[in-house]
Formats: sequence, structure tokens, C-alpha cells
Amino acid sequence: MRRSTVPRVLVPVLAAFVLLSPSRARAADPALDPGSRSAIDGIVRDALAASGVPSASIAIVRDGRIAYVQAYGSARLDPLAPAAAPMRYSIGSVSKQFTATAVLMLAEERKLSLDDPVSRFAPDLTSAGSVTIRQLLSHTSGYQDYWPQDYVPPFMLQPTTAGAILDGWAKKALDFAPGTQYQYSNTGYLLAGVIVEKASGTPLLPFLTARIFRPLQMASVANIDQDRLGDTDPTGYLRYALGPLRPAPKEGKGWLFAAGELAMTAEDLARWNVGMIDRKLLKPESYRQMQTEVLLENGVGIGYGLGIEVKRRNGHRVIQHGGEVSGFTSTNMVFPDDRTAVTVLVNQDSIDTSGVIAGRIADRLLAGSAPEAEARAKRVLETLQAGRIDRSELTENGRFYFSEQAVKDFAASLAPLGAPVSVRQQSTSERGGMRFRLFEVKFPSKTLAIWERDMPDGKIEQFEVMPD
Repeated sequence: MRRSTVPRVLVPVLAAFVLLSPSRARAADPALDPGSRSAIDGIVRDALAASGVPSASIAIVRDGRIAYVQAYGSARLDPLAPAAAPMRYSIGSVSKQFTATAVLMLAEERKLSLDDPVSRFAPDLTSAGSVTIRQLLSHTSGYQDYWPQDYVPPFMLQPTTAGAILDGWAKKALDFAPGTQYQYSNTGYLLAGVIVEKASGTPLLPFLTARIFRPLQMASVANIDQDRLGDTDPTGYLRYALGPLRPAPKEGKGWLFAAGELAMTAEDLARWNVGMIDRKLLKPESYRQMQTEVLLENGVGIGYGLGIEVKRRNGHRVIQHGGEVSGFTSTNMVFPDDRTAVTVLVNQDSIDTSGVIAGRIADRLLAGSAPEAEARAKRVLETLQAGRIDRSELTENGRFYFSEQAVKDFAASLAPLGAPVSVRQQSTSERGGMRFRLFEVKFPSKTLAIWERDMPDGKIEQFEVMPD
């Protein structure tokens, strides 16, 4: 239920099963080119090997259509079973955007307003007349989060109800005045789910099924707030420090309601992403409100809209969210203007491997295929390792930068690394009339980055090498 903001942790690979070949992929039209598929497979395998996470399931959207679905590693360790694309993973707080969409649907039908006070539906809560539904969805309500931990406390192993959670956390004094701070709160989303049920007259999951899952043909969705995943789905795991993987406990019934209750395949979450890109379910104004960064009363932006983070990555607008419940973490990134999306689901909690994988895949997709640029960067790098530079390829400023001393330092520091294993473009952008290119350079013992800036005529204005 918590967002996946845990720092990346590197642990030894404990067993060879982490390096299993990916399960059979299902590539849809438009399929990714073989080079991109190979690069993506390498990104996932490397991340699983570095982190020790048992498995990952991914889905990629390109040009507004599902282009690649793939699973890697082991869904279960005892007995050992490979991950497969049809398996369902818990998506944690990625569920929140479905609750937010349900609220927006009801707002379109005038059954509620985003600016209604909570008191319209739950008058007995703290400051119910001052907190708005919009503030629940943007984490600016002040209601204290009932689950800030990255593990399952003992009280959460027992069943509960939405009413009991609200009695315990939403009748306390607010952590801050509504609208004055951003503080992530599962309590706010649980209350939003209660409001959906009261305003619609329908339980939340049947509402989501009828209004979202069936229209988008998301047939795999499960409600893990009431039931465990099946024997054919992955087992969720945890680690204590750098110890071995152990099965994670399951939260008691009721604790995940409206804030982290959903599980599904990566492919079904990609269907949701296509729906977001094509704006299939809501009116344009509702999508605008959902994807607009909320401002605090002092005018400071919070990087969050309604159920989703609103950010930019390498110059591209991205709406994204991470998720975590016991045993699972997830990352879902949608680039609406590029009609591209990346979904990564893994079966270990308290680790950001899903975010690392999603970010690297997104950077690869948005940078595009650039074999000529990569080949030139590799050639220039190898020339510098040999203590030379072709000055005809440089601008006047570039020739100034590559003084005799600069070329000597490049050679002395880079030659001992040996021949580069690979040079991959990670991102591109425009600035000052130049094209910026970021490359990842892998050597046998080290990974570096190249920052290159090119003029429209192709001459190199800047070529810097630094630690990745």
C-alpha cells in the first residue's frame, strides 16, 4: 500500500534460479525490435541478479498498444516454479488510481464533488467539515496514515473493517491543517473508498469491476483484501537485512481496502495504461484534474495529482505510482504524450527493484534506437583511451575543451578499464540549439556515463565521461 520509495538495496545472488531465462514472451503489434527486446531482457536480468529479487513481470505499451509482455525468474522457491506472464502480482498502492477514478466518475455524475467536505459522507470524523475529497485523493488532508511501516505490524495480522480503521486514525487530531502539507496517507484513500460506496450505493470492488475492469477487458483482477493469491500465482517474499528470502506474512482482511487491495497480471495493468493514454473512461476535464499537480495553500507543488504522481523524466511528462504490500512491490509509469507505458511487478517487498527496472526501461524506450550515435560515441571513447581525438569532428568550443592536458587525462584514466563492453544511449533532449545524449558505458569492471552535446551539423560540442 505504501509507495515504493525504498532506497535501492544490493544483496548477493543467493541461488542460480534468479538467473533463469525469461518465460516465453508475448509480443503484440507493434512488437519491439529485437535490439530493444534484448536490451530490456538484459535490464531485468541484471537488476534481479544485483538485488536478489526472485522474479519480475513486465508489460510495455508503445504507440498506445501493448507491445511486450514478459516474466523472469522464480515465482516460488519451494517448490521451485518459474514466473510466467499470466501470473498475478499484488500491485499495492498502484490501486489508488482506481479508487481516484471511481471518485471522478461519481463527480461526473454529480453524485459528489471533489470539493465536497468529508462531512457530507462521514460527519463524525475529525475536521470533517474542513477536509475535502480532493484533499483525500492528493494526500493533503491531514489524516494520519495508519500504515507507514514497511512491514506488517502484529495488529495488522488480524482482520479489521474500514469503520474500525477510521475510528482509530481519522478521529485523531489532524497531523496538519488541511491543504497546508503533503503527507502520504492510506487513511485518506480508505475513506475515499467508503465515500465511493456511499455515493454510488455499490460496494467498491463491484463498482470497479463494472465501470473499469470489464470495459478495459482486465479479466485477471483479484481482491487480495479478502483472499490470498492462488497457488498458481507468485509467493511474496521478504528479507531480514541481507539474509535469505522468506515467505512474507499476509495482512488481515480489511487492511488493504481502497488503498492497496488489487492484484493482476502486468498485461492487465498495461490495459489500464492504454485506457489512460486513450482517455477511455473519463471526460477530458476529469483526466486533466487527475493529472494536474496539486498546489498547497502556500503555492508549492507536491508532485502529486489525484491518485498518481505527476512528474517529468528526461523532459517527458510521466504519471506514475509505486506500490508495496507484504511480499510485493510494483512500479507503473505512463508517458501520455509519448503513448508509452512501463509496468514492473516483483515478488519481494521493501526494495525498489521494480522502480530501477521501470526507470531503465523507460529511459531506453524514450531515448529510441540510436545505433549510429552509440557507434560514434564508442569510437570517440576508444580513440580517447588511445590518447587521440579527431578534431575534425569537434566544434571550435569542443576543440578548446580537448586540450593536450585533457586528452592525456582521458587516456590515463580510461585506458586501464580496457575495451568497453557496450555503449547504450539512455536519453536525449534539446537545449541551446544542441542535442544532448546520455550514454551508459559498461566496462568489464566499471560502468560510466557519457554526456554528449551535438550541433545540428553533427559536430560534437561536448563529450564528457564520468561515473554512472
